[in-house]
Amino acid sequence: MLGLAGILVMCGAPAAPQLLPLEPGILAPRVAPPQAAIPEYAAHMTRVQESLKQEVPIVMLNEGLDGAQRTAQDLALHDPRVRAKLRATSGEPLRNEVFDVRPARQSDITDETAACRSGRCLRVEIYHYADNSATVAMVDVDTRTVVAVADLPQMQPDIPKNLEQAAIEIAISAPEVEQALGRKPSAEQATMAEMKTSLNNTRCERSQHLCVAPTFLVGEKALWAIVDLTDGVLVGVQWTNLGASQTPKITEKTIQDSAIMAQLCDQVPSIDRDGWKLSYMLTSSDGLRVADVRFRDQLVLHSAKLVDWHVSYSGKQAFGYSDAVGCPLFSTAAVPAYQPPSISDLRDGKGVIGFAIDQEFRHPGWPQPCSYNYHSRYEFYQDGRFRVVAASWGRGCGNDGTYRPVMRIDLAGDQNHAAAWDDASWKPWSTEQWALQTDTTAYNADGYLFRILDGAGRGYFVAPGHGQYTPPPKNDHAYIYVTRHHPEEGDADMITIGPCCNTNEQQGPEKFIGASPEAIDGAHLVLWYTPQLKNSDTPGQEACWADSRVTASGVYTPKVWACEAGPMFVPVGSGQ
Repeated sequence: MLGLAGILVMCGAPAAPQLLPLEPGILAPRVAPPQAAIPEYAAHMTRVQESLKQEVPIVMLNEGLDGAQRTAQDLALHDPRVRAKLRATSGEPLRNEVFDVRPARQSDITDETAACRSGRCLRVEIYHYADNSATVAMVDVDTRTVVAVADLPQMQPDIPKNLEQAAIEIAISAPEVEQALGRKPSAEQATMAEMKTSLNNTRCERSQHLCVAPTFLVGEKALWAIVDLTDGVLVGVQWTNLGASQTPKITEKTIQDSAIMAQLCDQVPSIDRDGWKLSYMLTSSDGLRVADVRFRDQLVLHSAKLVDWHVSYSGKQAFGYSDAVGCPLFSTAAVPAYQPPSISDLRDGKGVIGFAIDQEFRHPGWPQPCSYNYHSRYEFYQDGRFRVVAASWGRGCGNDGTYRPVMRIDLAGDQNHAAAWDDASWKPWSTEQWALQTDTTAYNADGYLFRILDGAGRGYFVAPGHGQYTPPPKNDHAYIYVTRHHPEEGDADMITIGPCCNTNEQQGPEKFIGASPEAIDGAHLVLWYTPQLKNSDTPGQEACWADSRVTASGVYTPKVWACEAGPMFVPVGSGQ
């Protein structure tokens, strides 16, 4: 999910009657196009074949690198921890590729990479096609040291520009795309080509290939061309309805917001009010992160952040996007920030009861179809409560979408005890596990579902959304995971943690539970929260939706029907 330079919308001219009879979910025969039609991909595969003959079998990133980036890449590829991933255990070379080399941000630095606070570190991201995994190396180019190497199974870094162009070539050369559109499209008419995707019951889903989705907008419809970059073929095409829109079309806009970079991506502001002290910053791809959160000088959270947005469409033939949110430049955020977060009072009928930090992330064309607007909000109350919230303001690439934001909440304390309400009492969780909140979930008398205490009996009740808030939905329908803390499982910025379109618990955090869950009683715990938000453009029932309206001044202004979800944490008194 590369930072978008903008969204180019080129709406074609096929009449609606040509589009309506088309059935969704047309799978292609997976035949490779002629090489003459896909020169970028053909050249890329030549480089892949050449790399497999080398001592270090990997396609290096060459274009656009400065001296420091080249040094970092070279040092990373000579590190034995990285080299161990480049060949099979039997010695055969595997297909590997460097996808990105970029300066490390403050949000990338953990205790393990503390040396980077005083050094000049770069982050080298490598994708391993053979097992669909990634390696991230943090390299100090001044000391010529590889500070840390992290192996990330079943994760995909964001693709470089040449692969984005290759995906577009494959899409526009496919007869299925031409047939669906009624004409052969040009490369300029493709948007969203850098966003990774999957299509259920295809190799993208079963074999975990690297797939992306160039998208073509035609009137009130969008044609998705799902491209498998592992095999170099079109997987299939699918139409979605965008819903009627009054939004005027725009041209490409470049995101160049240096103020955001200077104020929030390269610095760590702090807040001290209403009994709370905390720091916050924009990360490269994990949204607005709050850290070192204290209430009345008692540490409450090590950090909290919004790791991913998973957006799926079309029910059983689920397909969609995995979106990252974050800094506008030198990041992997597909949906970037445009301005600093707003800090506002929380009020009830009697006055101020706390404050909220709200950060907006949006595509430059929003609320145009196939543009997204997300919010990350943290609410802090004078009585010690706090809430972590993810909100969608639409509009998206269809009117049948489900949004699943993945929130990571790193709880303070290394002697914590978790328990879930089982309709009669608090049942301790002794090992890592997950639960699904449903319409029939039972809560205690105060509406709480979980309780997390330290050894002294202090801690928090956890109340998922189940009708106590005004914006939809009435129920978060959240997947809630509790895992034992490990620094490599999210202390630094995370790449895409899970596929876009799973409708079960496989949203990403389950990877950190695995087949052998660890003991968590009396441990440092992380709570992952993934609600499910359904969009709608039905008049009177709009949710997670946006459109444009003409003002009295004769200009367009967005009309928003937001949806939001997130747990409230309520303090437990000592001994309760």
